[in-house]
Amino acid sequence: MIRSTVAHVDLGALRDNFLAVRQFVEGNSGQSFPHLVAVVKANAYGHGAEQVALALQDAGARMLACADIEEGVVLRQAGVTVPILVFGALSVSDLDGLFEYSLTPTISSPAAAEAVQSAASRLRVVIGYHLKVDTGMHRLGFRYDNLEETLPSLLASQNLNLEAVYTHFATADDSHTELFNEQRLRFDQAVSIVRKLGGAPKICHAANSAALLRDSRVWYDAVRPGLLLYGIVPPLNWTSPMSQLQEEGFQTFFKSATKLLRPVLSLTSRVVAVKGLRSGEGTGYGWGYRADTPMSIAVIPAGYADGVDTRLSGHGDVLIRGNRVRIVGAISMDMMMVDVTNCGVQPGDEVVIIGQQGHESWQTIDAREMAEAIGTIPWEILCRLGSRIERQYLQS
Repeated sequence: MIRSTVAHVDLGALRDNFLAVRQFVEGNSGQSFPHLVAVVKANAYGHGAEQVALALQDAGARMLACADIEEGVVLRQAGVTVPILVFGALSVSDLDGLFEYSLTPTISSPAAAEAVQSAASRLRVVIGYHLKVDTGMHRLGFRYDNLEETLPSLLASQNLNLEAVYTHFATADDSHTELFNEQRLRFDQAVSIVRKLGGAPKICHAANSAALLRDSRVWYDAVRPGLLLYGIVPPLNWTSPMSQLQEEGFQTFFKSATKLLRPVLSLTSRVVAVKGLRSGEGTGYGWGYRADTPMSIAVIPAGYADGVDTRLSGHGDVLIRGNRVRIVGAISMDMMMVDVTNCGVQPGDEVVIIGQQGHESWQTIDAREMAEAIGTIPWEILCRLGSRIERQYLQS
């Protein structure tokens, strides 16, 4: 049996988005890119890692990226055969999965280098790795300004083979800070130092979705799209296009991204009850919402256990019968209520929580809109979709 609240994942849209991003980069770089690293961490941003990874591999992805070894093992067990990069820290991990499932580790600290080298030496194998450099994010990575002290022992490791160098931008989506360009220059310098110390990486990469759109100088040898693959343009705080892209390519992809990219996921449910409220009566825990006049409410079997944020009460909408209706009352673990006064709503009617119902622009609610309504980011909206929600996969 399937619950009424279901996530629909359009793998055809996913493949189209992947090809659109690849064609955009190749068309504006003047070269055929050897690598497009498709990011499928956090259960493929809530879309379902196994199915998404296989669809991206089928579309031509030459490398996937996940957060930790456990996620990589799930992908291998699902049948993924292309290289899988593990982003996360490894200094305190059980490393056997790296070798058993042929995963590519990120080495981002001396402790991680020592742990992976020790494991590889014990198994008498050589393992390729990506070196992460901290250019200003101040999270994971070897500090860019201390590489001459920290890297020599890593580069001298007998069982570790440097395949790539990468970094991550802290402010790719914000043009009001100079940190993005500072990080770019620091990364260029760091790569030069790596080479001077004897390292010979085959590729360098730095650009997530926002950086990919912002500046072609940070495309290097590979790009790492995540949110774009799922049909969502990252929220961008740009006063002007800070990009070296050819104007035609920029116009085609960035300004028309909502036409070229299709959201991969929609979230729907069904009305299970319609009730009347008299003037002065409330609904939900705490009676945080009270009716000023007689009204009708519909009850929907989706709550915060399904990933519907409690802050959406009074701020978010859903679609029923082509109408936008406001969420009212406290969103509970398993249910929420919406105002359907004068809408003719009946039990069994389809409810669109994320997605489209009708053909007008106002009949679409996407993850960006939902995020903006409660002051968060679309990544959180997607990744928080509950595990009890059935993912149904389409091949449009």
